[in-house]
Amino acid sequence: MLQTSNYSLVLSLQFLLLSYDLFVNSFSELLRKAPVVQLVLFIIQDIAILFNIIIIFLMFFNTFVFQAGLVNLLFHKFKGTIILTAVYFALSISLHVWVMNLRWKNSNSFIWTDGLQTLFVFQRVAAVLYCYFYKRTAVRLGDPRFYQDSLWLRKEFMQVRRICLLQTSLDLLTQPWQRMRRTSPSMQLHFKPVLVLCLLDF
Repeated sequence: MLQTSNYSLVLSLQFLLLSYDLFVNSFSELLRKAPVVQLVLFIIQDIAILFNIIIIFLMFFNTFVFQAGLVNLLFHKFKGTIILTAVYFALSISLHVWVMNLRWKNSNSFIWTDGLQTLFVFQRVAAVLYCYFYKRTAVRLGDPRFYQDSLWLRKEFMQVRRICLLQTSLDLLTQPWQRMRRTSPSMQLHFKPVLVLCLLDF
């Protein structure tokens, strides 16, 4: 479990990386006549986004929910942040590579194609959403419920078991035993233990 001091340190690091990302997005275009400096800023920005991804997954791994095996629960609650962060990371790298390819040898001229402008708009919109949802997720992961056994977690665990049993029952209804006997023996051996485990857990 994350201690209060450790969580404050991790949260401060995340906010620092988000602040740097905001700074580069706001002022990098002012340095287009210095391509080397701009390239360094872009590289550090991409590394900062990657570090934020690593940190958020390390926080996931440290939760009691993850250690209890409810990975799907974590993904369901934070899938928006995970997907958005990955999309923003891809958009940022694409924009940086495109900008450097167009302006590296022509830093004194203003080059701004339609495709680059479109990618720029998408990247900036994704940046706003990324900062909001990432900060929201980082703060929500400070909830003590994610790091200890609780009534909320037990309810979620029972719900997962019920879903498992329901899916197994539906499979039994849609696949009669007569059809299962015609399948390969390996499939029967794989199906029966799953049914038994779900019934026992429930």
